Amino acid sequence: MKINLTTTIFKDEKKETVETVEQFSNDHGVEMKVVNLYPEVEYQTFDGFGAAITEAAGYTYSLMSKENKKKIVDAYFGENGIRYNMVRTHIDSCDFSLGQYEAMDDPTDTDLKTFSLDRDEKYIIPLLKHAEKIADNNLQVMLSPWSPPSFMKTNEQRVQGGALKPEYRQFWADYICKYIKEYRQKGFKVNMITIQNEPDATQTWDSCVYTAEQEKEFLKDYLYPTLLKNDLDDIQVNIWDHNKERMYERATAMIDEVTDKMIHGVAFHWYTGDHFEAIQLVRDMFPKKKLIHTEGCVEYSRLSDAGQLENAQMYAHDIIGNINAGMNAFIDWNLILNKQGGPNHVGNYCDAPIMCDTDNDTVKENLSFTYIGHFSRYIQPGAIRIASTKYSDKIEVVSLKNPDKTITIVLLNRSNEELPVSVRINGKITSFNVTAQSILTGVITE
Repeated sequence: MKINLTTTIFKDEKKETVETVEQFSNDHGVEMKVVNLYPEVEYQTFDGFGAAITEAAGYTYSLMSKENKKKIVDAYFGENGIRYNMVRTHIDSCDFSLGQYEAMDDPTDTDLKTFSLDRDEKYIIPLLKHAEKIADNNLQVMLSPWSPPSFMKTNEQRVQGGALKPEYRQFWADYICKYIKEYRQKGFKVNMITIQNEPDATQTWDSCVYTAEQEKEFLKDYLYPTLLKNDLDDIQVNIWDHNKERMYERATAMIDEVTDKMIHGVAFHWYTGDHFEAIQLVRDMFPKKKLIHTEGCVEYSRLSDAGQLENAQMYAHDIIGNINAGMNAFIDWNLILNKQGGPNHVGNYCDAPIMCDTDNDTVKENLSFTYIGHFSRYIQPGAIRIASTKYSDKIEVVSLKNPDKTITIVLLNRSNEELPVSVRINGKITSFNVTAQSILTGVITE
């Protein structure tokens, strides 16, 4: 038995990735500096990784040369890239759009005859098609609304929160189903939706507020019956789609004997901190539900002073903590952005793992891209998290058993000291060092 090790370090603003191989030998009672793996103790299944194809990402992509378009999509979705298998995109406009827009804005058009995806066709769909092709037609697609059309809102506008008018709940359910069906007709495997992005936030951009009672009533009495009516019973509906710290409250308020069959999972974001215990609470209370991270990014408004290493470590720390707490999938925010961190119609700029200089046609892979790849390249869709123990809080560990029987272990060392590790599994042991300020992925094979 052996372990193939891939280590990435970042020093003096330079990245270095080193690959080595270590052999296992019989365990003769090593007790110190140990990380234990227990493949027989299984937890949740992990479905994969992905990112959002926003209009901002699609517009940025459209300005790049043919060669760089291919480079970007290969890097994310190709076999030699970081192997994303999921995409999230928005129903109508979001903050990372060029401006506000709606597929239909006529209150009298209850048959949705004027409904059009022309705006999506311009920037989102070309990038999505390219990703689908490179991923060998194996992408799962999630749709999320930031706001219903303005005429359906209590404040008569897409921005500044507001709520869905009760008299438009059926119209909005029909609209969402129309969006799903139109995307499916274009050949995309839309199999997931969230009911509302950040339903507890009033934003200067596209937003809409739902209480737990309102979200539950909309799902139970309007959205779910309309999905069934449109033969969309295979759509996986995810609730909440907001920060972790309140996901338990929303889940317990919405999931009951009636709605249990309607709710596939709970979606969450990372913007208010770790809250890994919140994920664990939902996992313990609702063991059959999917728990999906649907958005996270390095916001310039809060984290502009952070360096590449800190940003990358933030991703790794969150992914490890989330998986260990019960997460089933991790979807990042924007796939790519321009050098400003946009475009964004309200100036809400942020970082992305790949940034593009559209003026000079150059592509920059941030360290966060490499760190995410330490998970997504080696954790296969369908992998099962297994139990592990560690000897120190200076090292963060997660391990999964892949469908091909290999075992992936990721170790994050955010300390300034090199940490020795002896990995023990099934009566075998191997030892190596985890470099200071590094991430290491090991793949164990027979």
